[in-house]
Amino acid sequence: MKQASKKPFRFAPQIFAQARKLLASFRSGKRGNVAIICALCAVPLVSAVGCVVDYSMASMIKTKLQAAADAASLATVSVNSPVISSAQGMSGSGTVSNGSTTAINYFNANLTTAPADSGYTGLTSSATVSKSGQTVTAAVTFSASVPTYFMGILGLKDIAISGSSTASYSLPTFIDFYLMLDVSGSMSFPSTTAEQQRLMAVNPDDLGEYSGGCQFACHFTAQGACSQGDQGPIPAKGSGTNPSPGGYCQGFIISRLGTTPVSFTSGTNSTNGNSVNWSNAQVASCPTAGTTSCIQLRADAVGYAVNALLTQASSTESADGMSNQFRVALFPFIQNLCSSSAGSSNSCSVGLTSSITGSTITGFAAELANLLDTGQDATLGSGGTHFENALNSMNSFISTVGTGSSSTNTLPYVFIITDGSQDYQMQLNGNWSSQNWTATSAAPYPNSATVIPPNSEQTTNYCQTMKNRGITIAILYIPYGQIVDPNSSFANNEDGYANNNIANIPAALQSCASPNFFYTANTPADITNALVTMFEQAVSTAHITN
Repeated sequence: MKQASKKPFRFAPQIFAQARKLLASFRSGKRGNVAIICALCAVPLVSAVGCVVDYSMASMIKTKLQAAADAASLATVSVNSPVISSAQGMSGSGTVSNGSTTAINYFNANLTTAPADSGYTGLTSSATVSKSGQTVTAAVTFSASVPTYFMGILGLKDIAISGSSTASYSLPTFIDFYLMLDVSGSMSFPSTTAEQQRLMAVNPDDLGEYSGGCQFACHFTAQGACSQGDQGPIPAKGSGTNPSPGGYCQGFIISRLGTTPVSFTSGTNSTNGNSVNWSNAQVASCPTAGTTSCIQLRADAVGYAVNALLTQASSTESADGMSNQFRVALFPFIQNLCSSSAGSSNSCSVGLTSSITGSTITGFAAELANLLDTGQDATLGSGGTHFENALNSMNSFISTVGTGSSSTNTLPYVFIITDGSQDYQMQLNGNWSSQNWTATSAAPYPNSATVIPPNSEQTTNYCQTMKNRGITIAILYIPYGQIVDPNSSFANNEDGYANNNIANIPAALQSCASPNFFYTANTPADITNALVTMFEQAVSTAHITN
């Protein structure tokens, strides 16, 4: 029997065509498959929207709590806060009493929404307030939970929020200002060029040596102290004729009487004095240059600048909300430094006082020129400018150096206002000699001008000694004026040594001053501005340092 043959199975073309048609139809369908996809995506879409809503709510609540914390930390260390008063009473660093309680009370007071309507639960808060040096820091922290609405579907029932805020306050620094005021003869120089011309045109002092007129308002009150020579019609102090062997120095008296014209270009022996207001009463001070009532001297300008400093210090105390923050002392010097203890004053100084706008210190400052070298003040001495004595005395006078943390732990600043020209001469009862001087090539005579120690005569660096103790030294340099028509035959060429020394003064004073505390001023306005700026810088630096 013949076996039947087997043929391979094949799909008919119609089957493939139908399959392709069904697949194309499935791909192009827009009904059931869209619904399926939407159903599959619904859950994550709803969850995403819910997350946004829940987190937005939590963020808004955290912003409100953060604002409350910020307000609390700032209020805690505000100038009128009881916490600041407590910190000021602390003798050192540490936790401020009642500080944390005050901060939390401020925080709670700033939560304007009642807890039931707040949108959060489980609120906790804490605060710390501490003092480190002169800085008081308040730190407020908080945490809470915000219930969720949508995210609960995913099992997250609430969102935890937290935050913190820190604020600091620099306590006012208690500073003692010791003002060393140069009232040696060179500070009797008129305050402006025009004032110098006015004085030279009418000044009878030493006309035998300076026919154009002396530009210093010499204040020696001993008879015969100035060799006036041919004075013309100038009456001497207290009489109409000049007593023999020469009159009193009258330059200072004339500066207190003034002149009828307010400017001169020259003067002669025969005309000097004709325009002096001899019938006027002598003024106690001269606040303004160019008036007929007086001729303003550098010492006058310094005195009124000191009063501007006192006014600024008082304003700063008011702004800081602090009384007795500053004490100021005025210690003039010539051969010696005149000083008095805190809370007291004498005829040539005002001790440290917190009554910085009181009549005692302001009146003393305004009349500073009256302390210019008279040749008769045994305390200040006479004849020369002795920084070696004045600086050494100041260093000894400041017995302790505090940090500025309280009125009993004050930070000392020494302000030196001077033209920086030193010599070692001294005068007593019309007799001239020297102190702390031996002849050298640089200073062959006691009146040979030199600079603030250390110099050719003194090796001790008094300034550095004070700075090493933590005392800040600020210097206001009022440039020594060139002597017009210097007379080389006068007093062993005193004029020449003085003029030649001017170039050496700024560097010596700058070396004495603490960093960034050296200032120069020429005009009365510049002197005032510089002294006030020195004060403001001292207060600012004291805040940063402490």
